[in-house]
Amino acid sequence: MQDLEHRKGIALAICAYFLWGIAPLYFKLLSDVSAFETLAHRVVWSFFFIIILMQFIGGFSRLKLVLKQPKQLLVLTVTSVLIAVNWLIFIWAINNDHMLDASLGYFINPLFNVLLGMVFLSERLRKLQWVAVALASIGVLIQLISFGSIPLVSLALACSFGFYGLLRKKVNIDAKTGLLVETAILLPVAFGYLMLTLDTATANIFTNDLTMNLTLIAAGIVTTVPLLCFAGAAMRIPLSMLGFFQYIGPSIMFVLAIFLYNEPFDIEKGITFGFIWSALLIFTTDMALQRRRRLKQT
Repeated sequence: MQDLEHRKGIALAICAYFLWGIAPLYFKLLSDVSAFETLAHRVVWSFFFIIILMQFIGGFSRLKLVLKQPKQLLVLTVTSVLIAVNWLIFIWAINNDHMLDASLGYFINPLFNVLLGMVFLSERLRKLQWVAVALASIGVLIQLISFGSIPLVSLALACSFGFYGLLRKKVNIDAKTGLLVETAILLPVAFGYLMLTLDTATANIFTNDLTMNLTLIAAGIVTTVPLLCFAGAAMRIPLSMLGFFQYIGPSIMFVLAIFLYNEPFDIEKGITFGFIWSALLIFTTDMALQRRRRLKQT
């Protein structure tokens, strides 16, 4: 039975990161829609999709508990802003031919998480982790010094998602309840934005064609399903193992950017990616060594 749950966890992890990896294919369908408008639809339809989902799988009892805790609501207000910023930057990057930058951001994210753990959770970095973080920093610094540019999109995605994960870890609420509260907090702003922009070509669902409306409504599914798969995986397999699968998403994005959308992979990006990939190789090796030591001890 435990073996079956373990295999389910691995399958759910692969599914989550695969869906996150191919998400740009969906957002490219909305390239004629502004990033703000797409974000607004993402919030609105995610909210309704989770409500419908929870009618079938439950979870409203946990929601009532959260609503009685002002501190948790305050933290979720902050996380709702962080995830909205992350979604907005990601949508903009995909639809403005910066998919490689988005990919780099999610490659940087696990290394940034290590730094956050050290600063805010008093976690001590091991030697190989220090080497990995140093290599990643050198990659960004070389781009800054040699090419006079900073990968702002990549760093913004890594930072916003990193702080989001840190605060969600602190608040300790399951994925669907947390996302429901976050989208509920963002809902008035998203709905208000759509009402104010009804005169634009795609904001008014009553004047859109059926295909466009279905594509916009699908934002709820695209947002929620991989998140629930991730939550299910996290319950069944160790976080250290889950970490091995997190590179599936940005790797798929990288392949899509170069081979499907022909984004230029110049020497500037090549050097930065080279350092980040080297850092991730060391980081993953360290994770594997630590896992092996723990298994030997048990």
